[in-house]
Amino acid sequence: MKQIAQNYKSGEISLLDVPVPACKSGGVLVRSDYSLISMGTEAMKIHESKLSLIGKARARPDQVKKVMQTMAQQGPVATYKKVMNRLDSYTPLGYSLSGVVVAVGAGVEEFKVGQRVACGGNQFALHAEYNWVPTNMCVAIPDGVSSLHASYATVGSISMQGFRQSEATLGETACVIGLGLVGQILVQILRAAGIHVVGIDVSTERCDQAVASGATACGIPGQTSFDAMKATLMSLTNGAGADHIFLTAGGNTNQPVEIAAELARDRARIVDIGKCKLDLPWNAYYEKELDVRFSRSYGPGRYDPNYEEGGIDYPIGYVRWTERRNMACIIDLLAAGKLDFDVITSDVVDFDDAVSVYERINAGELKGLGVVFKYPLEGAEVEAIPAPRPAPAQALRLHPSGMDRVRVGVIGCGNYATTMLLPHLKSRSDVDLVEVATATSLSAANAQSKFDFDRMSTDYQGLLADREIDAVLIATRHDSHSYMVCEALRAGKAVFVEKPLAVTAEQLAAVRDTIHETGNDRLMVGFNRRFAKVMTGLKDAWGDCAGPQMVHYTVNAGPLEAGSWYNQTDTQGTRFAGEGGHFIDTVSWWLGADPVSAHAIATPDDPDNLIALLTYPDGSVAKIAYATNGDPKYPKEMMEIFGDGRVARLQNFKRTEVWRNGKCKTMRAANIDKGQKYQLEAFVDAIKSGGEMPNPLSSLMATTAATFAVGRSIASGKPEQVNAWEPRDTDDETLPEAGAAQ
Repeated sequence: MKQIAQNYKSGEISLLDVPVPACKSGGVLVRSDYSLISMGTEAMKIHESKLSLIGKARARPDQVKKVMQTMAQQGPVATYKKVMNRLDSYTPLGYSLSGVVVAVGAGVEEFKVGQRVACGGNQFALHAEYNWVPTNMCVAIPDGVSSLHASYATVGSISMQGFRQSEATLGETACVIGLGLVGQILVQILRAAGIHVVGIDVSTERCDQAVASGATACGIPGQTSFDAMKATLMSLTNGAGADHIFLTAGGNTNQPVEIAAELARDRARIVDIGKCKLDLPWNAYYEKELDVRFSRSYGPGRYDPNYEEGGIDYPIGYVRWTERRNMACIIDLLAAGKLDFDVITSDVVDFDDAVSVYERINAGELKGLGVVFKYPLEGAEVEAIPAPRPAPAQALRLHPSGMDRVRVGVIGCGNYATTMLLPHLKSRSDVDLVEVATATSLSAANAQSKFDFDRMSTDYQGLLADREIDAVLIATRHDSHSYMVCEALRAGKAVFVEKPLAVTAEQLAAVRDTIHETGNDRLMVGFNRRFAKVMTGLKDAWGDCAGPQMVHYTVNAGPLEAGSWYNQTDTQGTRFAGEGGHFIDTVSWWLGADPVSAHAIATPDDPDNLIALLTYPDGSVAKIAYATNGDPKYPKEMMEIFGDGRVARLQNFKRTEVWRNGKCKTMRAANIDKGQKYQLEAFVDAIKSGGEMPNPLSSLMATTAATFAVGRSIASGKPEQVNAWEPRDTDDETLPEAGAAQ
């Protein structure tokens, strides 16, 4: 399929050939009929992409702050790689479209194949021939509403949410400052609600369009039309001024908020919908006691992954108007003839000409309000999308020793995989990167472009079915790791999976049972710290230790962003279950044993802000302090080991010390390196040689089980045993030989 995308580093706009997205559970696969260009939002993104790196930094100071925090914890080299990887990637455009359902995901009952829908979301309703859209971002289009008009539903819901924030009622008067696309639709909504409207803009054409949409009068600041508009407003309100002022303008001028104070009545409401300067003139706003409100995008549910992706609706008795209900209201108003989008539709362009459209927008040649892409299959019969190929139910073969090359397939390709894993595989002459499979089309295209995969897809099961792929690297979200590992093991692949191996005990048991059933134990988990040169060097300098040791590992994990998927603990597991295995594995590797018990306690406000005490068979004790409430710029990891009259210390993988007999031996690293390269080298070498996997299987299981024991201990308030996996007694049950058919 074709999708329009932008390289944020270079600013280049491209129409790419990418795979059709996978139809995941909880949503539908939609074939696009029309998609609306947001002239404000998308023009701003295009403008920012043309800026220098310094200009981009000035435009996004919020991102600069995150970069500085990352640099403090991970060092300049890793930070630079991450920043450049994000910049030099294709990013999608678009967020409002209409189309036809061509496939329905598991658990979806309200939509069916062939049904017309309007869709929203800048992650889902993209300028592409096909999109996977979760149910809470879709609404049905009834007969009598054109698909062209329905493509406005998402942008219309932005206007609708601003209207709702004003709490405007029948007979009141409003002023809309900024008559772009959102402002024009807002004028029509206000008129449909029985509210008198005046408008302000710097464009005569937009003022005329607003009048055609129902505004009583419009004017341009500084011109006679503004005075006429103001006179009309005062006549409508008996000299009181507007009940509601809507700021739908953009730019860096403070003029909109100053005009708002001038035209507002006493105790009027000011609703900010656009992105304009808000340097409020204190005296003017204080004297009228103006109520300033903000309108957040499409409505309640926006930026909440549980609502948008998880499909968890807000009860209508508590939240009357969610973003989906706002979209549905726009469709209802279209069906009732209360809205007319013909008057604001300036251009309908074939999607094949998308690149030239954006070039004209960037050059300032295309200034219309409603520019809509029309897709080639609009109005055509719906053709079923082929279902993904199922992975083999039985092991195909396990590859023999003495291999010259390893053919690798990759499932999932986020920022971590593309910066910390795949560059090391690409640099090896004995590794062939065969296929990358991701849930979204552009991430697959980015990975193929950067790492020269032979092919890309959104069908990971088809990747597993390829008999010529020797090894699979899984770098998806946490909740998918265990079942993808099981499918890959059954397909006879060697498997590298990023941590965690599992987020529940049941998932871990499924992996264990799959290994028993197939005999395929070629498994490695991304516990990379034991492979870091600074760690192996510290352990060599420490030497053998005769008695029990005491380990103190401090992790300054820091707070998560509000929208992070790590917060989805009901599906992704706790934060410690996701990351804590790193630190438990490092301690266990150091001590040469697996933990037997865990006793943990957390602060009342955050179950992941914890201290865990682990015990080991020889009496060694490890304390892991996992802190989520520290300063993000403080170094992330500090480790101290005490034993045999010695002390070893690791300082964030940059400096180590060994204290012995009153003397200190210090070693320093040029950069923070946590061992990903050497971990992958060990994985590839084990596959080629047919030797044992670098991490013992029992250790992988015990480390993962220990993260669960920490969670149980926090809940119970007492020590919990680590239910480590033990191999079955082969006197009673014979495991199949590697490579044997099942």
